[in-house]
Amino acid sequence: MAKTTEKVCVGVFAGAHGVRGLLKIRSFTVNPSDILAYDELYDETFTHTFKPQEKSRNKDVIIVEIEGINDRDKALELKGKKLYVRREAMPELPEETFYHVDLIGLTVFTANGEEKGKVTEVFNFGAGDVLEVKTADDALVMIPFTKKDVPEVNVKEGKITVASEQWFAGLKEGEKEDV
Repeated sequence: MAKTTEKVCVGVFAGAHGVRGLLKIRSFTVNPSDILAYDELYDETFTHTFKPQEKSRNKDVIIVEIEGINDRDKALELKGKKLYVRREAMPELPEETFYHVDLIGLTVFTANGEEKGKVTEVFNFGAGDVLEVKTADDALVMIPFTKKDVPEVNVKEGKITVASEQWFAGLKEGEKEDV
């Protein structure tokens, strides 16, 4: 069974903007402004609540004001802090669409049922999502997250099926792929 999480990371404070405490938020939502649709954003431990008010946009970041943050030094203290929402606040997704957090931890199998490893991370470097799979011998394998390469994802059963063993070919026990 796949793990479930109570929180989902939707963005990060990317730094200060100006000297009056405004902050830059880099949103991880499909539409960057959707991050502001949530009533509350939280830090990783859910001990601090943030209610950002949009002031402007600057390229790929949203400039916001946070109550209580009124100078650059206080804003810079938040730089790098990830922003989370409660899982139940997330919208339901269409079939065959997944939150990255739901893929992490799934067991990877080949089409013939051979277990190959677990998904440890999901990246997107601009050309589409890529799964990082850690094999039993600690090798890291990167697999494009496309329907062709990953024809089956079953979050409820905690597994992913890859179409080809080519991603694991040439890895010898104890050998790690340079990524």
